[in-house]
Amino acid sequence: MKKLTKSNDKVLTGVLGGFAEYFGADKALVRIIGAALMMVTGFFPGIFLYIIAAVIMPEKTDKDNDDVIEGEFHEK
Repeated sequence: MKKLTKSNDKVLTGVLGGFAEYFGADKALVRIIGAALMMVTGFFPGIFLYIIAAVIMPEKTDKDNDDVIEGEFHEK
């Protein structure tokens, strides 16, 4: 089951990286599009929505890790 969470690969708070992971998109592309949308909208709506998402979106936990197969141990 997919869950929208902040990315552990963070630039600021991990919000845009989390959206990229959730939708299976390239993180750099999502971050570029997000920055462009914030500039085009005059910063206010984009920054406001980003801050709300940063507060609301949960952090990714080890349980959310896609690399772990249930019942198997993996070394990091």
